[in-house]
Amino acid sequence: MRPRRVVPRDAASLILIDSSGPMPKVLVGRRAAAHRFMPNLYVFPGGRRDPGDHRIKALDALPAPVVDRLARRVAKRRLACARHGLAVTALRELYEETGLLIGRLDDQHDDRTTSHGPALLPALGQLRYVARAVTPATSPMRFDTRFFALFTHEAGIDPAAVRDSRELEDLRWMAIDDRQSVPLPAITATILDDLAARLAMDPHLSFEPGVPFYYTVRGRFVRTML
Repeated sequence: MRPRRVVPRDAASLILIDSSGPMPKVLVGRRAAAHRFMPNLYVFPGGRRDPGDHRIKALDALPAPVVDRLARRVAKRRLACARHGLAVTALRELYEETGLLIGRLDDQHDDRTTSHGPALLPALGQLRYVARAVTPATSPMRFDTRFFALFTHEAGIDPAAVRDSRELEDLRWMAIDDRQSVPLPAITATILDDLAARLAMDPHLSFEPGVPFYYTVRGRFVRTML
């Protein structure tokens, strides 16, 4: 009997960049040992898309080039989720996992208050779309993850304000060229390599460049551009 095909679930991550020093740093945290997916590895804040994320209102819109890239290689019926919804996912997960808020909390409308407290009104206007990766078919859990990037100074974030959570432990700012201090998933290291190369050529991360898309075909790793 053939093994059941696991369909990748939409997910999003945010790569926060602290460019205040000579070497850019990115925020990573260790996934708890109890996680089924990538336990004890250091990753960017993020997680799977909630069904209602695409309906959450934002303080501002995604830049047009980002909207265009997010729509590539996505079925038309899923465009709302793949564009606005995944950007919201990245910022919602950041807040839940690190306490860092990109936007503001809405405590004025009872119908938008969640079990976690006031609902998030995310600010999307400075997000860059920098990578997309699909978990290999051999994995028992699969995600189609879009990676966004944002500079801390653009969002008014104090890098010292991060706090650990049940989802991400030992949060730390890691030099973007560091591959030795903590255990990283191979795909995270690959994304960091590409992002470091892009930052070297484009320190402000303009919105227009193509986006690397990583996936596997018959066990072979593929990197193409969106």
